[in-house]
Amino acid sequence: MSAADVPASGPNGGPDERTQTLLILGARGDLTSRLLLPGLGSLVAASSLADLFLVGSNRGEWSDEEWRATVAQAFAAGGADGPAVDAVVRDARYVAADAADEGDLRRLLACRRGRLTLYFALPPAVTVEACRALARIGVPDGTRLVLEKPFGTDAASAAALNELLHDLVPEDHVHRVDHFLGMSTVLNILGVRFANRVIEPLLTAEHVDAVDIVFDETLGLEGRAGFYDGAGALRDVIQSHLLQVLALVAMPAPHTLGPLDVRDAKAYVLRATRVWDDRPERFSRRARYTAGTVDGRSLPSYADEPGVDPARGTETLAEVVFAVDTWRWAGVPFRVRSGKALGTPRQEITFWFKAPQRVPDGLVGDVLGNRLRIGIGRRRIELDININGPGDPSTVTPVTLDTSFGPGELLEYGEVLRGILEDEMPLSVRGDMSVESWRIVEPVLAAWRDGRVPLDDYPAGSAGPATWTPWTREGRAR
Repeated sequence: MSAADVPASGPNGGPDERTQTLLILGARGDLTSRLLLPGLGSLVAASSLADLFLVGSNRGEWSDEEWRATVAQAFAAGGADGPAVDAVVRDARYVAADAADEGDLRRLLACRRGRLTLYFALPPAVTVEACRALARIGVPDGTRLVLEKPFGTDAASAAALNELLHDLVPEDHVHRVDHFLGMSTVLNILGVRFANRVIEPLLTAEHVDAVDIVFDETLGLEGRAGFYDGAGALRDVIQSHLLQVLALVAMPAPHTLGPLDVRDAKAYVLRATRVWDDRPERFSRRARYTAGTVDGRSLPSYADEPGVDPARGTETLAEVVFAVDTWRWAGVPFRVRSGKALGTPRQEITFWFKAPQRVPDGLVGDVLGNRLRIGIGRRRIELDININGPGDPSTVTPVTLDTSFGPGELLEYGEVLRGILEDEMPLSVRGDMSVESWRIVEPVLAAWRDGRVPLDDYPAGSAGPATWTPWTREGRAR
């Protein structure tokens, strides 16, 4: 029996059920210091997570003290403090290792105490190599594997990755992380939809004209050419994050918020989702930014950013119209968009309601369509309705009812890690969903690759290409 097969001992000599080890592969990367560790700190501070052994690993040599200083700084940046936080920092350990080397992996596995959670904060190709090496040596019983997106590069590679992971651990021990689903703003979709009788029955094809899911941001490339130039807006945001948001928006009410019920409901929606009219050349658009100014910052053209290969034709703005062919949503276009370096950030879900069946004769004024908007980035919910104006009672005036909701108790990655370390999986992406997400966008990628959809330009700081017109009810551009 190898050291990796020996469980940590409890106070009476038996397995310690309380202690668990979080082993971060890629501990010196940007993801770990900027997002993962602050999120973990918020979780430890909020839950007093007991007996967590934090191990960081990377190829480069580093001392335990350097790792602990990094952890402490990241925890503090996330506002985490208290005895439990101090205990995790004090006990943290760093082990230099190559994540794809069998000998190094054996040493890492031998370090664990109690149940092991392996977090692959690594580039996707390196994660696959590490999993192949782990498949050759095995992992301890009960090990959890945590992977960052993208999950494969297409449906076939996603399915192959799933097979590799299932050779290591059961599906319910695999967490495919989507930090979008840890955002309190996204989780509020569930509360708005399923806790309000005045809203949920109206979110059907009978009443809703169209749904927009938009994640426009002012940020440019921000030094991420190594990853982004091989991905683009469609793969980086729409294929992964926004299709998961679409699934939450369109899914039927689950029986519980337990992992089985929620993920079954989301998978049902993704299986029913396709490009509108099966015509990606007609119902998708792409563009990339040219030089301009955003929030007072001058940005170069995307093609001139360091590390970018202009010949790749990578898009920084993508729009796709999807159909969700379920009883609830058949015939309603879901217009999904994400872009970088745009002048006005818009990060929200918008339900556009159909016009009233009939406005009685005698009511005058601007009767505008009702809209329900749920912020993804902004913590606001807004409902546009029509009311009688303050003067003539027969005159209708549009108004907006709005409210804000506070940030969640945990940072986004804190929510994600809570699900992992406490065995709650509604926020994780199930294996079949990772394959379905690629299946949905593959026709779009093929149309773009074949040159059937032009790559347009837009100045950084603008709203997008000047030639783009809004989509109509049928999903078409006007």
